[in-house]
Amino acid sequence: MRDGSVRAIWESISHQPLCPKVTYPELPGRWKMEVSHTYRTPLVIMPQKLMDVLMLGRCSHEFSWPRRAANGEYYQVCMVCATAYHYDWKTMRRGSRVDEPMAETATVRRRSGRKQATWVPRARRLRLNIPVRYRGKNLSTWYEGMIQNISQTGVLFHGPQDLPVDALLELIFEMPELISGQKNSNVLCQGRLIRVKDAADNSEDSYALAAAILDYKFLHQD
Repeated sequence: MRDGSVRAIWESISHQPLCPKVTYPELPGRWKMEVSHTYRTPLVIMPQKLMDVLMLGRCSHEFSWPRRAANGEYYQVCMVCATAYHYDWKTMRRGSRVDEPMAETATVRRRSGRKQATWVPRARRLRLNIPVRYRGKNLSTWYEGMIQNISQTGVLFHGPQDLPVDALLELIFEMPELISGQKNSNVLCQGRLIRVKDAADNSEDSYALAAAILDYKFLHQD
């Protein structure tokens, strides 16, 4: 088969041209160089963590905020390998692997005329003292604050600027290893402000803000 036929067949299949053949004339004192036809293949660069999962079967696990299943139990999903694990908020520990997490809970309206008890045990809080940066979602100004605690309902922090209740906000802070599965893991959180009040225990003008965590992603340093 002629060389031109090979080129035509390859380009019709791959829609990519072959590298041209280059020949330098043979002159005294010079080498003769020929570059044969080379098939051009795309170079795919994959993240190292994903490569470890696919090639070596291991994952360092970067967990999402604990989610609640339809049966009331909590679980976490690794955002790298998509594996799910049970999560116990009482002990703040991960348990065994979940093969197929159940759908998240939906609000169920009871038709019974009985009045339902509104008291629930207070969720365990992981007391912290770590800095946080926060702002209204998509706004330009960031404010510096301090996180007081984290629980299954979200985070409680103090800051110099209040925001409207139900406002969406963004927070950057170091997520505890008990939740994230990673040490020294800075995250960008998407949250909703659920409560604001004056911080009475602080002489400076500041506010206590409680926010529910909707989602977050890890901020990796390149």
